[in-house]
Amino acid sequence: MKRLFVLFFLFITASGFSQTKKIKVLSSEYSEADEKKYPGATILIGNVKIAHEGATLDCKQALLYKKENIFKALGEVVIEQGDSIIQYSDYTIYNGNTKKATSWGNVEVNDKEMKMSTDTLYFDRKEQVLYYQSGGTITDKKNTLKSRKGTYYLEDKKFSAKSKVTVVNPDHFLESNHLDYYTNSSLAYLYGPSTITNLKDSTKIYSERGFYDTNTEVSYFVKRAKLFLKDRTVEADSLYYDKRKGFASATNRIKVIDTIQNMVTKGNYAELYEEKDSLFIIKKAVAISVHDKDSMYVHGDKILITGKTEERIVRIFNDVKIFKSNLQGKCDSIHTSQVTGLTRMFRSPVLWSGKSQITGDSIQLLSDKETNKLDSLFVFQNAFMIEKDSLSIDDYNQIKGRNIYGKFDGNDLRTMLVKGNAESLYHNRNDETNKLETITKEIASDIEFTLEDNEIMQTKYFKKSEGKTFPPSEFPEDQKKFRGFLWRGKEQPLTMEDIFISDKDKYKVKKKDNRPILDKAKKEVLKAKRQFSKELEKKEKEKVYNFKKE
Repeated sequence: MKRLFVLFFLFITASGFSQTKKIKVLSSEYSEADEKKYPGATILIGNVKIAHEGATLDCKQALLYKKENIFKALGEVVIEQGDSIIQYSDYTIYNGNTKKATSWGNVEVNDKEMKMSTDTLYFDRKEQVLYYQSGGTITDKKNTLKSRKGTYYLEDKKFSAKSKVTVVNPDHFLESNHLDYYTNSSLAYLYGPSTITNLKDSTKIYSERGFYDTNTEVSYFVKRAKLFLKDRTVEADSLYYDKRKGFASATNRIKVIDTIQNMVTKGNYAELYEEKDSLFIIKKAVAISVHDKDSMYVHGDKILITGKTEERIVRIFNDVKIFKSNLQGKCDSIHTSQVTGLTRMFRSPVLWSGKSQITGDSIQLLSDKETNKLDSLFVFQNAFMIEKDSLSIDDYNQIKGRNIYGKFDGNDLRTMLVKGNAESLYHNRNDETNKLETITKEIASDIEFTLEDNEIMQTKYFKKSEGKTFPPSEFPEDQKKFRGFLWRGKEQPLTMEDIFISDKDKYKVKKKDNRPILDKAKKEVLKAKRQFSKELEKKEKEKVYNFKKE
């Protein structure tokens, strides 16, 4: 049985070799043999032309090794394969058994889509693949591509370039270490660190995996994507960018850096419109302003930033929380103008500064436009400041008035003025024993107090009308809390991570409020994602070609 198998194998092998077609000489002006100089070869001179399985080769001189089925061409070598390609070179060696050609010296290849030039080119006719390993250039109607190593797949019209790759056209300059480029569609698929630079406005895109349409200037990146605009840098896990429309869409671990205003915005979904100078970001969205290495974090369900540089308006909506080491806050929405430096808090606003809670119908913060530091605090209508007595469960120091005006120094509250119908209630303790000794209630037109380390150190009353100090046992129980008292200590974010804790148990948010509308731009994003996913799948399944020279 084993013997029969061996005989069968030898028969099949012999049949395979016998079916290999020999190189056929179509013409030459002169032929001879010189066994001493070229053993086993036929020397062909003048207008030499051969044919082999759908391809022809023309040259000035050649050596044909009939037994080995090898052809060595010299001088003005031209290879034509049907109407698919035509190749020019100074020298070529062609093996009729393997259907492989090696050409060198001013090599140029032309097809309907592109022109390739290199010093040394390898052509595998069985696989329909051309490749070089010592530098080459491909030029089509749109782009000029250069790389150190390159492979051109004739059937797919795909050029795979590696090592020091550049793609240049009048609008863009692309650098990469690995990309696939389709000459029939001008599409580029990037598989390594790549940078695309717009030559007109110096806009840059960086990514380590992605897709780029050189015709439409639409790109989609899925690894370490970065978009560098004039005054913003956008980083994300995935990024879609339409340069002509000035539209960008980013997903997951987004970081938008305002290089002019020293502001960072983060989230997990964002849209940016260059012409409208607007940025929309949701899904764990947070705006970060840097203040002398002590950043302020503001989180909300949605963040909308509009306007040109230094004229921007920042709007943060729904369940807004603020965290800074010495200042925290909460409200429903926030409006910040970088023109005036004014931040306004709306709907049940509250601030915490040290041990103090500050509330009112409306709270505003004013920042210095040049330094970006907090300058002033304004609390309008029903201003209320509460400080919990640290040694008592139900005792609170309280200040109430029509409005409160505060002043910051080095980002810390230093002075505060309670203006109009001011009232105060203090629990006075012994400095040594901390025992509660008296409770003082004062009424005045205005009250001014000075803070140090976020604690009240000095109080000054204006036009005091009445006041009284009580022993703790004699203080009326029904006067322990001013009218409108509301302690909101449980809502205070104590760490930066606390600002992302949702209030779903308290406020029901409709799903549609947090769901981005799928407009035409988003459909284009999805289309690009699907297109790139198909290409990645194809890349994984693609046959690995062995370029080792036989």
